[in-house]
Amino acid sequence: MLPSFSGTRRFILLSCILITAAVLSSCTAYRRAYPPSDQYQPARRQATQKPYTVNGTRYEPLSSYAGFEQEGIASSYGKEFHGRRTSNGEIFDMNAMTAAHKTLPMGVYVRVQDRRNGREIVVRINDRGPFVGDRIIDLSDAAAGRLGMLQEGLAPVRITALGYRDSGVAGAPVYRPPASYDYGTFTLQVGAFTIKANAYRYAKELKRTFAVADVQEALVGGTKYYRVRVGRYSSLRVAQTTQEKYVRQGFNGCFVVAVD
Repeated sequence: MLPSFSGTRRFILLSCILITAAVLSSCTAYRRAYPPSDQYQPARRQATQKPYTVNGTRYEPLSSYAGFEQEGIASSYGKEFHGRRTSNGEIFDMNAMTAAHKTLPMGVYVRVQDRRNGREIVVRINDRGPFVGDRIIDLSDAAAGRLGMLQEGLAPVRITALGYRDSGVAGAPVYRPPASYDYGTFTLQVGAFTIKANAYRYAKELKRTFAVADVQEALVGGTKYYRVRVGRYSSLRVAQTTQEKYVRQGFNGCFVVAVD
């Protein structure tokens, strides 16, 4: 049996219920504001140079690419990994000119020469591997296709580390060592949407506060994502410090992105 209440007690009880509902509603609205997203994506892991172990073998990533050359077998990877995260936290795109190497620093560009026919390509290291036999580099499908080894799947190659890429005269690529590993152009990704209008609306709102806010489109696993990013930083350390501040302010899941 429900307890009976006097008119005054019923009024007080109803008022408490309404106030509680209003508080809960305002809290919910605040959480959704940082950032609203119609599809959640987990925070990106930071690239690391720390030693790691795979299948009982310990690998020590190199602190510098300078003078690095290597000969061995190249392999390729594609559809089965497309859309997954690479070791430096990027989303693997089998149509991009990238590769995996066990120890070279992330972001370094490498010349890969097929020792059978002399054909050459240049790829950027953004993943770790391969960890099979005597293979020394794992090429994306796009890179393997340009080298002419997709049908066989394996090829004897020579790899030479070139450095980090800049645009030279007339836009021709040039390769250089970094002034420091902290140097570059970075931004913060604060949301990822599958609905284009939502992404651009959110970026417009953020631009009022952060001045720099834009949307980058990416096709992952057949789904187009609209990624909202804010800020520009020339230092990785500053970008990471800003990321920590934004997380404390409620931007849960935001992460640092290197701008190509």
